[in-house]
Amino acid sequence: MRKSTSRTRLGSVAAVAAAAMLALAGCGGSNSSSTSSGSGPTKAAPPAKAPAGAIKIGVLTTCGGPFATFEAESLSGAKYALINDAGGKAVGQGPQDQVSGAKVAGKPISISFGCSDATPDKAVSEARRLVENVGVKILVGPLSGDEGVAVANYAKSVPGVTFVNGTSGAQSTTLSVKAPNFFRFGGDGAQWMAGLGTYAYKTLGWRKVAILGEDYSYPYTQAAGFVTEFTSLGGEVTAREWEPLTQSDWSSPVAQLPRDVDGVLLLTGGTNTIAAEKAFIDIGKDPGKYLLGGSSVMDPTSFTVGDKLVGLTGGSPVPLGGTSSDWTSYIDGFTKQFPKVPGDSLFTVLYYDGMEAVIQALTTVKGDLSGDEKAFQKALDGLQPTFPNGKVKLDANRNSIQPAYVVQVVKNGSSLGFKVVQTVPSVDQTFGGLFSTSSPAPSRTEPAKATGSPPPWAQ
Repeated sequence: MRKSTSRTRLGSVAAVAAAAMLALAGCGGSNSSSTSSGSGPTKAAPPAKAPAGAIKIGVLTTCGGPFATFEAESLSGAKYALINDAGGKAVGQGPQDQVSGAKVAGKPISISFGCSDATPDKAVSEARRLVENVGVKILVGPLSGDEGVAVANYAKSVPGVTFVNGTSGAQSTTLSVKAPNFFRFGGDGAQWMAGLGTYAYKTLGWRKVAILGEDYSYPYTQAAGFVTEFTSLGGEVTAREWEPLTQSDWSSPVAQLPRDVDGVLLLTGGTNTIAAEKAFIDIGKDPGKYLLGGSSVMDPTSFTVGDKLVGLTGGSPVPLGGTSSDWTSYIDGFTKQFPKVPGDSLFTVLYYDGMEAVIQALTTVKGDLSGDEKAFQKALDGLQPTFPNGKVKLDANRNSIQPAYVVQVVKNGSSLGFKVVQTVPSVDQTFGGLFSTSSPAPSRTEPAKATGSPPPWAQ
């Protein structure tokens, strides 16, 4: 696959190569207990046999490719909400093992799983299968950025089905597509970066930054949040390097980055994060001193890189290392149910939040999904839940206004952990007024820099 790169040098932007088409193998068929290794796709388990009168819910995530490691996290998060708040019981520890006995308003809950591969076509194919073949009436997911845009567009064709986002963080999913039956309780990737540009400029004293990330909508959205905040304070982003999701050798992209910068913002996920961090170490740059991280970088899966991660700081929608009672109670409860899955991963938490919102709205309407689910969707729209990661409410586009966190990797005894450096309350999708429906969609080169004053939390 041809390398895809976009680079900005000293304020001028030049597209060096076209985007590569992502061609990961599909997933489908049946597999009763899937395990993800990151080396290839796994398959969706057969649809659950739904008892009479059951409310059918689908959960869509990625099961193969570079984000395969997040299958267990996302599905376990969704299942824990059914266990914690709907009386369910885990049948097993596998990602796609079922939950039995979950009920809302006396009605049984039946869940079915969908497996995508981080591509829009596969995500829509799996969403369509779950909705049109399995007959789910509510779909929680998807996981990745381009998938969310595609699924939100598909949602418009089935208004009698309700879609609740998983972790898909592309800005345009709700700011532009605006499907009336698509709800996002976890915000977009730009919101998750609130505070990090200020941290880089004021705390670290950085003035020049390069960006290295994966070449699709979610990292663009994360970059948009950072670039807008950092440049509004006077900082400069001098280079942006974008690599395909299928990139396996990150040593070359790392070597091509300019050296006359204070540091690099890394916007990768899964196995790509680990490979990129090791590549920086190979050229003598400690991740903890030279990198800032996007939200998917700030995930416990990368702790295998070792102690040179200590000090790595990034933006997150979840309070990694937090000490509030809501957070610690959630972590303790989740860990008892799924001891081998990191409960603090944003993928675990936001899928939990999505399913929790579904349960709360179903409770409000007593499990009634009649009338094209209009009452259920109105109940979702009116929720102001307090999740483990904070209290949220939805805006007019059904996207959450929520807290964001600047978090840091620390050493806890002999192991690595996190701490919260800063909490930024009530971040909305306009990013303090810097984004709107008329703003160019985040891309390889947009936004080039801030077009307004710093957001409120940066002043």
